[in-house]
Amino acid sequence: MEPTPDRLATKASWLITQTAVHARRLVSQGFATAGARGYHYRVLAALREFGPASQAELGRRCRMDRSDVVAAVTELEGAGFVARSADPADRRRNIVTSTEAGARQLRRLDRALDDVQDELLAPLSATERQALVALLGKVLDHHGGAPTS
Repeated sequence: MEPTPDRLATKASWLITQTAVHARRLVSQGFATAGARGYHYRVLAALREFGPASQAELGRRCRMDRSDVVAAVTELEGAGFVARSADPADRRRNIVTSTEAGARQLRRLDRALDDVQDELLAPLSATERQALVALLGKVLDHHGGAPTS
C-alpha cells in the first residue's frame, strides 16, 4: 500500500471517512451472511426498542428515507419478520410490528454485527473501544446526530 500524505493522515475527517468505508464493507458482508441488509437491522432494532410504529416514525428514528423504509418493510414482511396493518386512528397510515421470527432475526443480526465490531476494532483494547465510541458519539451529538440520507 502506498503511503498516505501527512496532510490527509493527520486529519480526523479523513481518518473517519476511510474507517467508515471499511466499516460499511464489513457490516454489509456481515449482514449478507445472515441474508439481510443494514436497513433491515435498523428497522428491526427500532421496533424492538420502541415497539410498533408507523413507517414515517421508523424513517425518522432510523434516519432513513421514506422510500427506503417502504422497501425494507416490504422485504421484512415478505420474510415474515414484520407485520404491517392499517392504523386504526388513521387508515391511511400503516403500523409495523415485529414478529417472533423478526425477534429471532434481530438476535442473529446482533451477533453478526458484534462479530463485525470485533473485526473492525481488533487493534483496540476494550477501554479504547469504549473511549472511541464515546468520543464519536460526542462529536455526532454536537452536530445534531446522524444525518438523514
